[in-house]
Amino acid sequence: MVKKTFSELYQEIRSELFETLGADASHVARELVCKASGLPAAELIAGRQVYADEQAVRTLRESVARVREGEPLAYILGEWDFCGMTLTVTRDVLIPRDDTMAVTELAIKKALFLEQNPRILDLCAGTGCIGLAIAHRVKDARVTLGELSPGAIRVAKRNIADQKLSGRVSCMAVDARKPAARFLGTFDMIVSNPPYVTTAEWAQLAPSVRDYEPRMALDGGEDGLDFYRAIVQNFTPALKPGGYLCLEFGMGQHEAVQAILEGAGYRVLQFRRDTGDIIRAVLAQYGREDA
Repeated sequence: MVKKTFSELYQEIRSELFETLGADASHVARELVCKASGLPAAELIAGRQVYADEQAVRTLRESVARVREGEPLAYILGEWDFCGMTLTVTRDVLIPRDDTMAVTELAIKKALFLEQNPRILDLCAGTGCIGLAIAHRVKDARVTLGELSPGAIRVAKRNIADQKLSGRVSCMAVDARKPAARFLGTFDMIVSNPPYVTTAEWAQLAPSVRDYEPRMALDGGEDGLDFYRAIVQNFTPALKPGGYLCLEFGMGQHEAVQAILEGAGYRVLQFRRDTGDIIRAVLAQYGREDA
């Protein structure tokens, strides 16, 4: 077998994927080859003469086949970047998306002005991306990642360790659809990106989402709002007096989510738009008029 450099393999893979991915082929090829080689992208593009061994070539060929089958790049790489962090990602968890920066930034902004050593719960945490981002920015925050899926809990715990936040962030099994356990105590803020895809929308999702990402992290029931009703019912008792609830939701759901919050005694303080200019997140306070 003729040995090839990683730069040569990058050029080959980019050409192979162009028909399938178009303009995204360069980015995907670069990510795959950087992962297999350990080389930074700049050296790869510059044509550095580093030869690939047989295992690296085999891994790359398997990865290209997975891309062609429609598997998301994040699962192939086993990691994904979010808010300046590189997080472990498996098919047990939803891939962190730019949309979620809206609720993350909204929660961080409020958390910075909470009382000293605030307790924050990231409910339906998945990778833990929201809670971990908060912990990085709010240096005295004590964050709990609440998640039901055993596989997702394993991923979240690994991300806590990788981010070196074990001293202030913990992860435990929590079901948003059941009353909050008393041992959890109370929190200054609860933040959540719960499932909000409607049952009808689920069937219409792109195969790259529907066939690979966990349904339990996406399916919010017939109207997509099952988890919002459950959270305000089951976890309002876990908020301290005057505590805050910060939620992500889907396109066009803001009025319905506002109605659920106000019906449960919350006062909506702020909505936030995502990078696509869609209203994507809300901050609400429970039972007080002085925000």
